[in-house]
Amino acid sequence: MFNISRIFKRAASRIPPVQLQYKNMLKNPSKKYPPPKQINLKNREWPSKVITKAPRWLSTDLRDGNQSLPDPMSISEKKEYFHKLIDLGFKEIEVSFPSASQTDFDFTRYAVENAPEDVAIQVLTQSREPLVRRTIESVTGAKKAIIHIYLATSDIFREVVFGMSQREAIEKAVEITKLVKSLTKDDPSKSETEWNLEFSPECFSDTPVEFAVEICEAVKKVWEPTVENPMIFNLPATVEVAGPNVYADQIEYFVKNITEREKIVVSVHCHNDRGCGVAATELGLLAGADRVEGCIFGNGERTGNVDLVTVALNLYTQGISPNLDFSDLESVIDVSERCNKINVHPRSPYGGSLVVCAFSGSHQDAIKKGFSYERKDERWAIPYLPLDPKDIGRTYEAVIRVNSQSGKGGAAWVILRSLGLDLPRQLQVVFSNIVQTKADSLGRELKTEEIVELFKKEYLIESPLKLIDFEITKSKNSNDKEIFAELSNNSIIRGKGNGPISAFIDGISNKSGTLFEVLNYSEHILGSGTSSKAVSYVQIGYLNENGEKISRWGCGINHDVSQASIDAILSVVNSLIEKNSIKI
Repeated sequence: MFNISRIFKRAASRIPPVQLQYKNMLKNPSKKYPPPKQINLKNREWPSKVITKAPRWLSTDLRDGNQSLPDPMSISEKKEYFHKLIDLGFKEIEVSFPSASQTDFDFTRYAVENAPEDVAIQVLTQSREPLVRRTIESVTGAKKAIIHIYLATSDIFREVVFGMSQREAIEKAVEITKLVKSLTKDDPSKSETEWNLEFSPECFSDTPVEFAVEICEAVKKVWEPTVENPMIFNLPATVEVAGPNVYADQIEYFVKNITEREKIVVSVHCHNDRGCGVAATELGLLAGADRVEGCIFGNGERTGNVDLVTVALNLYTQGISPNLDFSDLESVIDVSERCNKINVHPRSPYGGSLVVCAFSGSHQDAIKKGFSYERKDERWAIPYLPLDPKDIGRTYEAVIRVNSQSGKGGAAWVILRSLGLDLPRQLQVVFSNIVQTKADSLGRELKTEEIVELFKKEYLIESPLKLIDFEITKSKNSNDKEIFAELSNNSIIRGKGNGPISAFIDGISNKSGTLFEVLNYSEHILGSGTSSKAVSYVQIGYLNENGEKISRWGCGINHDVSQASIDAILSVVNSLIEKNSIKI
């Protein structure tokens, strides 16, 4: 008999010691990953606030985003991206790390010479004198320039990477700020430029907040900002190490404790290590931040910077103008993918190719009903669609895509959007089964043109028989109608009924020897005015050769409603002739 416990013990003994160590760690992660430090923030206010206006935006696609790319952008690609950012409405663009390479320096000069007067060119530099001088040289002559300096302030970076005490960090920050000031706004030869300073206590998210305030106070004292030209304190979640609520507490603490608040702009720069970059940014704005730094579609180191498209369109869908124009989002995707050489994920918020698409039958049915529902105001309220796809340049045809998982609403939506035909519910059910079977057999979703062709093949069958002419008269002995119809094969159809449809069904039954009956009938108008047409849907029941009662739908379209109905019946008849079920 097998001893199961012995087998498992033997298998475990084969696991290498290092793997066993990490296996045990998973059972007790608190020893390896302690919880984040909480902020002693009394009477926090951000949870009860709401965002009421757009922040200032800074795109760092060309600097932070570009430096994270496996294949950095070429000069021509950076130029294309730069102009796209301007077209989108960005007024502050971080274009490069000018001291890093001649390529970055040259592109900075291009940006300076080609930026509109209301666009500020921002450049990043390390806190080293030669690099600062080179950086300032790169933006000389700009209408607006922001010099972005940074210094590690978190304990782990300050102590482990740089071996620097808090006091030494403050002294270094003050030293570099004095240098930047002397080379920019204190230099009479550079007065043509509106200079500004951005200081980042790097890894603010992992920095003791009291120290972050202290070092920023020292920098502010040297720079001497004014209400008219406030300086920027960027408080980055360089590495996202805690929940967005903790980051919001840090921002609110800073905002409440920094002096001369009216002379500073508080900026947030959130990375996405925990997947909460957007949440941290939005909570940071609630906590008092004025400005947001990030990248289009969230490009950046590791898991990326905050996605500016998401933050901006989140505001838009809450009734707040973001002051950025994403009405042609497809063109933004095109530039981003071509220049970054990284595809936008199909499920990326707003930008993903699938985010306004529904495959699920219940979703499709709800969306279709939402579009048909008559509203008393202009509010957008469509199930499963928080944003009107047209607002970002997408068509409604992309909203519903049909595969084997789709229900009746999906195929019906495609036919409505493509042909203008509003199928009755019973026909929707039947047609969706046909579509699902086809999708199953192909093992993929069906394209719009394939669904349209499938509908025409099933319900708009125009051969072998066509209606040449017909006449409807009143019966001499009753209120019934009589029909005389000529078909394309020279057949003459005569029948009687209480209307044109029943009279033609009677004539077809007599001619074919098969008893037909109308089970359902529906009609609507297609188009408007003199060019409008009638659309008729007829479900016809009959007995097959085994005596089983079955039914089939047909559709007819004509300027004359009676002929549209007859054409719908002939579509059913033609399908049966094709199958050799009847002869006429």
